[in-house]
Amino acid sequence: MKRKLLHTPEGVRDIYNEECEIKQVLKSRLKKAMEQYGYHIIQTPTFEFFDIFGKEIGTIPSKELYKFFDREGNTLVLRPDLTPSVARAVAKYFGEEDMPIRLYYMGNTFINNSSYQGRLKENTQLGAELIGDNTVDADAEILSMAVESLKTAGLKDFQLSIGHADFFLGLIEAAGLDEDDEEELRELISNKNYFGIDEVVSKWEMEENLRELFRMLGGSYFSIDEMAKARALAVNYPKVLSAIVRLEELHKVLEVYGIHKYVSYEPGFVSKYQYYTGIIFSGYTYGTGEPILKGGRYDKLLSHFGKDAPSVGFAVVVDQLMLALSRQKIEVPVEHNGEIIVYAKGRLKDAIAMAKEMRAAGSQVELISMDSGKSKEDYENYRVRNRRKKVTFLY
Repeated sequence: MKRKLLHTPEGVRDIYNEECEIKQVLKSRLKKAMEQYGYHIIQTPTFEFFDIFGKEIGTIPSKELYKFFDREGNTLVLRPDLTPSVARAVAKYFGEEDMPIRLYYMGNTFINNSSYQGRLKENTQLGAELIGDNTVDADAEILSMAVESLKTAGLKDFQLSIGHADFFLGLIEAAGLDEDDEEELRELISNKNYFGIDEVVSKWEMEENLRELFRMLGGSYFSIDEMAKARALAVNYPKVLSAIVRLEELHKVLEVYGIHKYVSYEPGFVSKYQYYTGIIFSGYTYGTGEPILKGGRYDKLLSHFGKDAPSVGFAVVVDQLMLALSRQKIEVPVEHNGEIIVYAKGRLKDAIAMAKEMRAAGSQVELISMDSGKSKEDYENYRVRNRRKKVTFLY
């Protein structure tokens, strides 16, 4: 029984020693990157009322939420996503603000994935939200900050894949597809089953231009030339056309930021988060099959909480980022400048005085009472295990 108590539930894990120190360094780097863009930190509760993440909001399915009850019988959930929490807080505390609001956050999210998926059910996210700005410039700022965050973390080879929610939704509306057809198409796109997309689309009756646009859902990378071709095909489909024009405008601003080389366009991009209304994007790199970063524009989300404000944001999945850095053998330097003072009986006063002086000077100092059963080598080995730079003996 005691051995069983040592194990964690499936989908969560302990992080300790150097791995935990690396995580803290990464969080500090990401935090600095966001503050350099003028963002202010916000902290929201780990659990909220169920309705904050309900179906109407457009977040993950109810079956993937960790639900429980408070004493009054209210249904509460561990947050699966921080964006709705931030949206609620902004509506509450910045309801009258009519200027852009820049916030960033860090915290853990909890999603009850199926066990066969092999994913962590608790993840650390560090992200940012730009609220109250519906311009393409705001989209570009968020994407620039996303790129800067990954570069600051130490990554060199990565790509942001960008789509637009209205490209897919506009096609669905133009073709008059029902919910079942839409869901089937979403599933095929999510699984990158491009042959399946072509097969399904070929069964539906539609204009040839529309069919050509549907076939573009199977493209992973959308060049600027292909975007121009799509714009010509979408002339009679306003929602699709608007999405393409927005992406073209975005590309021009990203060139000004100088980050266009980190960007590719994916017209068929879909997200399980239904609250996205504009650009949608994910960040990928070598060493992990999961996105290390995800985000998008959500212009209607805050209206659920009583504030009409266009918004765009992203979140770095810190655990996936750490996995990628490790597999790419990119070192994250952690300073190990702590010291140990091992003192003999009768030298406690001297040891405390020395430690106080060293701590006042900024050092990390660990005090250990000398054990007659341990040798000097034992303490040196302990120093190495705990990554301390020096051990001082007071006999």
